[in-house]
Formats: sequence, C-alpha cells, structure tokens
Amino acid sequence: MKTETLQSNILIVEDHELTRFGLKTTFSDVDFISTIYEAGSAEKAYEIVKNNKIDIIIMDLGLPEVDGITAIKSIKDLKPEIKFVVLTSHNDKKDVLNSLKAGANAYCSKEINLQRLIEVVHSVIDGASWFDPSIASIVLGAVTTTQMNDCNGSENEYNLTTRERQILKLITEGYSNVEIANSLVVSVNTTKVHVASILQKLEVEDRLQAAIKALKEHIV
Repeated sequence: MKTETLQSNILIVEDHELTRFGLKTTFSDVDFISTIYEAGSAEKAYEIVKNNKIDIIIMDLGLPEVDGITAIKSIKDLKPEIKFVVLTSHNDKKDVLNSLKAGANAYCSKEINLQRLIEVVHSVIDGASWFDPSIASIVLGAVTTTQMNDCNGSENEYNLTTRERQILKLITEGYSNVEIANSLVVSVNTTKVHVASILQKLEVEDRLQAAIKALKEHIV
C-alpha cells in the first residue's frame, strides 16, 4: 500500500522503448512513486514537464536530436526544483562534467542493479547526491576547480577555515587522506579531523558528496 505523503511523480526519458518499458515496470510498484510519466525524446519530456507536476526525472543522455544534457538545462530553467538521475552508458569526462554543471543530482551507469537504482532515486528525492563508483573516479580525478569555476562562489558561506578549504580542494582533486597529509606536511590524524569538520560544515555524509558540493557550488 502506497503512503501518500511519501509519493513523488517520476518522468523516465529514454529513447529505447524496451529500456523505457523496463524502467517503468521497475518503478510501478515502488511505494514512494505516485505517477510514472515517460518520454522518448527531450521535446516530449519538456512538454510533459510543462503540463504536469514532476518531482524527479531519470534522464538518458543519448537522446535523438536534443541530447540529455541540453534537456536537463532546459528543464532546469523551466522548473529548477526538479531533480535528475542520469542513467546512461556514456561515462566520458565531458559527459560527467557537463551533466554535473547542468544540474544532475545522480549519475548512474546503465549496468546498475535495478534495486540499487530504486535506492538512488529515493535518496535523490530525499536530497542526496549519488554517483556510480566508476563515474566518481572521473569526477574526483578529472574535474578541476579551474574547469568548474565559471563564477565565484562564497568561500566563507560554510565557515571553512583556510586549512579546511585547502583540504577540500585536494579532496575534489581525488587526494586520499595520506596524500593530503603528505602534501600539507601534517599528520594523517590531523587530516582526518579536518575532513570530519568539513563534512559536518557542508552537511554531507562522505568525501564524494563533499567534493560534488564543492564543485557544484564553487566553494573552492
């Protein structure tokens, strides 16, 4: 039995009919989903969003004519409150970076386990961000603050100290605690204390979420 207060409307944007059907079937009995909409193109998705209340969208990137990243941007301009889970076989650096900048809340490989996908969608609805482990390595290893810094963020918004901002920058570049300690000539224990403080101030659960938040909000 579905719980009314927990229900959200989902839109599945996927041009392959069989894949779209499979996703629709997967979410048809999920208790936190109310209405399932589907679209085979960005244009159709945009029309659905204009005329319906959509809470979350599962978005393929390889759409015909208008690609998924462009679709995310257009829909975000129309209804910025909508959340996005990218589900795609595309995992090159450019796609990951552009999806993040466009406003994706999660980026999943199409090889993801369906139960895990349900959990990801639920967590994104609740306000979390999630990236497939293989994608996460691209985000942390390839994305630099230079690439992301189109505009200046408020570096003091979260009351980070100068040292914490230094460490957060290294986290976004994929440094481990040991590598951060060696780079800043401090102990690993001291680094761990700083990392814990950063997570608390940014109100995130782990290093990946901290890095994503730092990149999306231009904190460092």
